[in-house]
Amino acid sequence: MSIRFALVSFVATVVLLLALAGTVSGGTAASTPTIPAETGKDAKMEKATFGAGCFWGVEATFRKLKGVTETAVGYSGGSKEKPTYEEVCTDRTGHAEVVEIEYDPAQITYEELLTVFWENHDPTTPNRQGPDVGSQYRSVVFYHSPEQKALAEKSKETLEKSGKFKRPIVTRIEPAATFWRAEDYHQQYLEKRGLATCHTGLSN
Repeated sequence: MSIRFALVSFVATVVLLLALAGTVSGGTAASTPTIPAETGKDAKMEKATFGAGCFWGVEATFRKLKGVTETAVGYSGGSKEKPTYEEVCTDRTGHAEVVEIEYDPAQITYEELLTVFWENHDPTTPNRQGPDVGSQYRSVVFYHSPEQKALAEKSKETLEKSGKFKRPIVTRIEPAATFWRAEDYHQQYLEKRGLATCHTGLSN
């Protein structure tokens, strides 16, 4: 009787082990996760920084673009640390009013951002956009990589050769400097007030 019991126990153990092996094997195959492609917040974002006059209107223009995920207005290219708006407006700190853009290169390219930049201000007026006068309103591209520098220079050269403007293009192309975020009330200024733009138009 004990031998039979032992044999039955042995067979039951073997069957159980085989069943467990099949479950583990099947479970492993079934539970292998699929790695999704980088989309949305998982995608690698890039930065672009432009100065094209009063940063209120510049920000509003870029915020409308598909693929632009974040914008912030601020000051860059000057000598003073943590400048205030009042200090920048004295025209003595050397800063330009700029918009720093975070964008998804899978949805919008840097070349497309440059096109919007050129089309929405006058790059031929040094230190001025419409009625706004001062070095803080200068036309400038702050590049974040050698690729951005090359693309900015190429697009500027192409625009110069196109004959669109009667005067020389004075836009500066410089390496990205420290970005000092402007005061909160400047962020999305026009959007908060239900305004679409403060664009004054081009003066060829």
